[in-house]
Amino acid sequence: MFYLIIILACYLASVIGSICGIGGGVIIKPVLDATGIMPVTTISFLSGCTVLSMSGVSLYSHLKCRNQRKFDKHFATVIALGGVAGGLAGKEMYQAVIRNLSDTGQVGAIQAMVLLFLTGGTLVYTIFKDRIPTKKITCKGVIFIVGILLGIMSSFLGIGGGPINLIVLFYLFSMTTKQAAVYSIYVILFSQTASIISVFIQNKVPSFSMTVLVLMCVCGILGGLTGARLNRRLTDKTVDKLFMGLMAVIIIICVYNIFKYI
Repeated sequence: MFYLIIILACYLASVIGSICGIGGGVIIKPVLDATGIMPVTTISFLSGCTVLSMSGVSLYSHLKCRNQRKFDKHFATVIALGGVAGGLAGKEMYQAVIRNLSDTGQVGAIQAMVLLFLTGGTLVYTIFKDRIPTKKITCKGVIFIVGILLGIMSSFLGIGGGPINLIVLFYLFSMTTKQAAVYSIYVILFSQTASIISVFIQNKVPSFSMTVLVLMCVCGILGGLTGARLNRRLTDKTVDKLFMGLMAVIIIICVYNIFKYI
């Protein structure tokens, strides 16, 4: 049952994450937290590794079959470098919280509360986004700062990026749902790489089973490939509906986790 839960959670989360551009960790982290099958710190680390494997293969698959002129590499690089800086800062924030709280359950509660707030705001924005005028920011400095903020959220929550990436890309850069998904995955790849490298450098790697790590990463890779294929076949409207349904489910899980850890 232990391995079945991990396989289902990681594969399905990676499929949906690749389709919507949310990384998958936003599903994996709260779902595994809710099951209580591993410590919070271990889940955060393994979730990040899974998201990294998913984002790498998913981005490759997206770009391989996409008209390259539609992908602005310059914009993507600037926001992704911001994501690297944010990923390092977010991981340091996470370690600081761990150091100051003796009960890791409290860490899980804090993460669940932040994720609940972000997910709730994201759902409301998505429902009414057709009525909200968007921006078209081109300033490199602002783009870099946006990347930093996205990287912090990604790394601190251990979710890879999650729904906040899409909303920021929708609103600040006037992207369609499917465009935002690709750029979101690009940022996730960079921020998660920086975050995980930082954990190894600081020797803060939690104890875990190598079998579980390999299993989760394989599920992330397979899910990323499947999701990228499905993304090309689905319309923006269908992806929006899937995204909103997912946000509702995550909100329910976050509320459960908050009461569980408090």
